[in-house]
Amino acid sequence: MSDTARDRLMFVIALIMAAIYLFPLYWMYITALKSGSEMFATPPTFWPSVPQWSTYAYVWESRGMGRYIWNSLVIASGAVVLITVLGVGCAYVLARYRNAWVDIGLFLILMLQVLPASLMITPIFVGFSQLGMLDYPRLAVIIAIAAKSMPFFVVLVRATFMAVPMELEEAALVDGNSRVGAFFHIVLPLARNGILISAILIFMQAFGEFVYSKSIIQAIELQPASVGLNSFMGPNTNEWNNIMAYATIYVTPILAIFVLLQRRIVSGLTSGAIK
Repeated sequence: MSDTARDRLMFVIALIMAAIYLFPLYWMYITALKSGSEMFATPPTFWPSVPQWSTYAYVWESRGMGRYIWNSLVIASGAVVLITVLGVGCAYVLARYRNAWVDIGLFLILMLQVLPASLMITPIFVGFSQLGMLDYPRLAVIIAIAAKSMPFFVVLVRATFMAVPMELEEAALVDGNSRVGAFFHIVLPLARNGILISAILIFMQAFGEFVYSKSIIQAIELQPASVGLNSFMGPNTNEWNNIMAYATIYVTPILAIFVLLQRRIVSGLTSGAIK
């Protein structure tokens, strides 16, 4: 097989896989525009005969989506700030100081990433209850998300710091900078792209977090959009157009961020792969 034929075959396979992957997303968007009867039509329609654009306005007003989205933004932004402040220094240390204890610490960090949120929520809930953190539920969720996502952030940012040559720091030290000064004036500016991309990925994860928010936040006015979506569910759920409209409003901003920054995200993820 020639190189041209192989490239065309790979392109066709990629298109097929992309179509399979994106079809549920497409179905979510068109279901939000269908009427109640058209949703259950057999055979199903792949485009609504009369798009019901009013569904979005109805869901936004009746479900108070503005409040839910705001709570999601507060929780996600708080988690990103906390993780960035604490995780950058940890990633730098793991990238620059290599010994057996550092390797053990990195291994433990990776192991923490394996633990699912459903396993961690019980001890976290009990601990927060003993400390009185449940009186501040959004703060408690921010701390829980930070504890869960910190390993992921540290591993990504560590690779970014490892891509910054140590010779630049040594030159800064020779010129009279302290270790802290070299970090803030030399290393951090060079690593900011990887840090930014890692923070964006953490934000996208935290924006859709459900387990901690559902378990810790009991007040409806403080719950994020992921918990609000769950409020549709019940034994006799049939509002699938409203559910899909809610989901569309919820995920579209995150999808837009991902599409606009996809090149930077890929660049940030691979920044430490090749030195």
